[in-house]
Amino acid sequence: MTTWLYDGSFDGFLSAVFDLYWQKKTDVVIRKEQDHVKGLFENVIFMPTITANADRVWAGLTKKLTEAVLQQLFCCYLSELPGEEDNMVGFIRHVFASEQDVSGDFGNKYVLHVTQLSRKVHREKHRMEAFVRFQLTKDNIYYSLVSPDYNVLPLIARHFKERYADQYWIIYDERRRFGIYYNLDKVETIRLQFNADYDPHYHTTGNVWAPEEELYQRLWNTYFKEANIVSRRNPRLQLQHMPRRYWKYLTEMRLG
Repeated sequence: MTTWLYDGSFDGFLSAVFDLYWQKKTDVVIRKEQDHVKGLFENVIFMPTITANADRVWAGLTKKLTEAVLQQLFCCYLSELPGEEDNMVGFIRHVFASEQDVSGDFGNKYVLHVTQLSRKVHREKHRMEAFVRFQLTKDNIYYSLVSPDYNVLPLIARHFKERYADQYWIIYDERRRFGIYYNLDKVETIRLQFNADYDPHYHTTGNVWAPEEELYQRLWNTYFKEANIVSRRNPRLQLQHMPRRYWKYLTEMRLG
């Protein structure tokens, strides 16, 4: 078995898929270069990304799949699960080998897997859209720190661009060390450099936040407490809709 490594991008994956067909390979697995640990007797080859080849694969998929199903495949890539490329390649092979639309062929394990995993990724997307809390910096930029289970920042960019079209904002994924920045015109991908002693969460002793930010957060915290009806509290239901792992990013759960 041979392992082909790609640069980790979606285009890099599609480019490797093109080479699978071009070279008629069936005994190759595709893996991200940055995540792969080479085995003792493993044959490893790095496959450079050729955008034109990636575009040809995507164009072929576009002819056979709806936009919704294409996004499901992209969601599987964003899941970043180890070895997920095997399922994606299996799905793509099934699509190209079939004359009919395979999106409803749940008897095929790859179609079923892509459908189920994409739902999980979309569920995380919706939670991020609901749970993101911004903090105002001295530079008049609204900043939010997140750490989603899946790489959903590419999926939530449109939502926040439309909802906060008149504000500068940054949503930063601390787990993957990149963020999306909106400059009132377009959304860009950015990477930030933090000092070793810097706390990326809100704190009152730093010189990063706007003077009124602490007041805003305490006002929101007071509203949250006053609107809460103690007799109707349901901790189990709360955890179902707002898992504990999100609490550290929610103003109402962090301030006393």
